[in-house]
Amino acid sequence: MSKVKYYYDSENLAYKRIKTKKRKKFGYILLFLVASALFGFLGLILLINTPYFETPKDKLLTSELESMKLNYKLLNKKADLMDEALKAISERDNNIYRIYFNTSPITEEERKAGFGGVNRYRDLEGYNNSELIINTSQRIDGLMKELAIQSKSLDDIVTLGKQKEKLLAAIPAIQPVKNEDLKRMASGYGYRNDPFTKIRKFHYGMDFTAKTGTPIFATGDGVVLKADNSLSGYGNHIEINHGFGYITLYAHLSKYNCRPGQRVKRGDIIGYVGSTGRSEAPHLHYEVLKNGERINPINFYYGSISAEEYVAISKLANQENQSLD
Repeated sequence: MSKVKYYYDSENLAYKRIKTKKRKKFGYILLFLVASALFGFLGLILLINTPYFETPKDKLLTSELESMKLNYKLLNKKADLMDEALKAISERDNNIYRIYFNTSPITEEERKAGFGGVNRYRDLEGYNNSELIINTSQRIDGLMKELAIQSKSLDDIVTLGKQKEKLLAAIPAIQPVKNEDLKRMASGYGYRNDPFTKIRKFHYGMDFTAKTGTPIFATGDGVVLKADNSLSGYGNHIEINHGFGYITLYAHLSKYNCRPGQRVKRGDIIGYVGSTGRSEAPHLHYEVLKNGERINPINFYYGSISAEEYVAISKLANQENQSLD
């Protein structure tokens, strides 16, 4: 029961009861209800954000969130291992494989290049753990790109390896006539006296003196371009295209053991020594061309002679004697 309040009326010299207006009373009630509602709302907010009053759904979500954080930490540790392994592979790629095949290394800028253009991670922004998720996603995407670059590089290395194997088989790397079949090495690459005009001129091949009918061997794998006498002065001759810019020529043959278009291997007998064309005596005139330029054949005998034999034949080749053609 509310207290009754009075006031003193000085005119009538008496106490009179204070009467509260209904409008004012309604205002007090309304203010009390608003204050109560506001207090209740604030209490509810505090209750929702207090861990002691989590609902089962809240606990499940919290557990899933912690599990996600743990998984991301494990993912980053695996990314560390992947990064280390990738660095080791790229180092071998640049410093061993590409050097061996005489190929330019892949720069660090190329390997680590980012993704240009639009923001790829916009959908991951605005969450409590956005930074963790975005950083991990960026790292994984970077590793995936590096792996793609490295995979392509290794594919290139495999291709180069196959080409290197073909190149090594194609290079004219043996003497066209065996040492035991040679009488002597008659003339080398360089200026020599022409046997017919006696004028000093450049001799573009090497002359190997041997008996007529001595076997002549293909010095590298290739395809026979010619087996005829179409070149003036060379008589019966053979040209082999070895690929990679290499062509070899064998001149003054007595007869052929191959035909144009035939594929030959290093060491195959392609013809026999003779003295056809512009020749003074039975011998083989042998030339090596690289990209259309005639070069010294003596640089290509590493596949059939020893170091001592190479020194001896080099001395003979450098003697300024008379050529046989």
